[in-house]
Amino acid sequence: MTISFDPLSHTDESPFLSHHCQVAKSTIRTIDSRQVSVLELGGGSRHGAITSADADAMKRSAELSGSMGIPFLLILDTSGADITEGPAGLHAWGTFAAELARLSGVVPTTAIVTGACVSGPSLVLGLVDHVIMTKEAFAYVSGPDSVREFTGVEVSRSELGSTNLHATSGVASLIVEDLDEAMENFSYLIEYLPNNHIENSTIFSCDDDITRSCDIAANTVPDSPNASYDVREVIDDIVDAESLFEIRPQYAPNMVTSFARINGISIGIIANQPNARAGTIDIEASRKAARFVAFCDAFNIALVTFVDTPGFEPGKDLEWRGMIRHGAELVYAYAQASVPRICIILRKSYGGAYIVMDSKNLGNDWCAAWPNAEIAVMGASGAVAILNRKQIGAVEDETSRDELRQKLIKEYETQFSNPKQAAGLGYVDAIIDPASTRGFIATVLMSLSTKRENTSRRKHGNSPL
Repeated sequence: MTISFDPLSHTDESPFLSHHCQVAKSTIRTIDSRQVSVLELGGGSRHGAITSADADAMKRSAELSGSMGIPFLLILDTSGADITEGPAGLHAWGTFAAELARLSGVVPTTAIVTGACVSGPSLVLGLVDHVIMTKEAFAYVSGPDSVREFTGVEVSRSELGSTNLHATSGVASLIVEDLDEAMENFSYLIEYLPNNHIENSTIFSCDDDITRSCDIAANTVPDSPNASYDVREVIDDIVDAESLFEIRPQYAPNMVTSFARINGISIGIIANQPNARAGTIDIEASRKAARFVAFCDAFNIALVTFVDTPGFEPGKDLEWRGMIRHGAELVYAYAQASVPRICIILRKSYGGAYIVMDSKNLGNDWCAAWPNAEIAVMGASGAVAILNRKQIGAVEDETSRDELRQKLIKEYETQFSNPKQAAGLGYVDAIIDPASTRGFIATVLMSLSTKRENTSRRKHGNSPL
């Protein structure tokens, strides 16, 4: 993928839309033939401190994005509200935050942080869809002085909000070297996205045969249910060549969220990652996937889910922190999604995790399983330990007891842990050859291209945030 322009020196700006204040500059730019409303916050005598004079430019930039139906880009390096103005400075960024909330789900919103993003305005990073941070950037709500005064603990700026921290906290979607690379990645990102919630993404020409055999994907997934592998190698072999664009790779690495294309069509991919926490679903993985599903649904991007998980991660700490509530976020996001939804069960799919990973009754449009997939309430070993505890315990000889256990496990796998039973019940639409996965997905995407769902007239649901 190449960039056909220098985003810093070759931009088409509309002068009559430009507003210049102390730190805010609002313009309309053409970036790779796409119009984008750009707001730059930075400079001034107090390191990008936002004043009341900046409020109009900030509000105008967001309003233009919404009224024109074009992506919104915020480039910022700000020390927060100007403390010399008192409440007036606070209201400036508060007004802007309200406009950003109105843009949510209407146009794609992205922030690039090139330096500081602190105090109240840092919360803006949680309002936009994606955040790109340069290596030198940092962001936090309460600074080192506030932390020291309130807690007595000495902490550095980097410990509070460095890019390394926000790569794993989920704030940053991408970490890059500098502004040039940030703009380049922003250009990549919007290639997968439509201008707004009414339009569809551009369909790219595709020279990658949709019927080609996905042998790498087929050979990557081990036969053993406990063996690890990198699910990104599977996905990369299935989607169009060089189209995989992962978002938040270091945050909740047990769940992969990526943009990609199949036959030139933009898709959003959610996948369990067996080489991180064995592919289990914890709180952060649920939240990461839920936010991504909701974003794709808002902008008409079809969802493809790859499932290989032994279930929700067990643990006292997770339960105390609200695994029920946060796990429900993923259920809610999938159940609300009205875009085309395809689910591929690669290997393990157990218990509640099977349901939340876009199962058939959760509303997906097409569900397929690879032949060796295991779909069950739990793994065969655990199920046998519960169901046949007395039978196994009655055998005194250890060797005979182990032989009986293995026999019962095989019987359970044959009877319950295979996709044939799920297919017979209508929960799986097809059992497919792994090597043909790309062709199946491409065919289903084309057949679902006219899918439309009538949403209810309620104001909105109450998401389990």
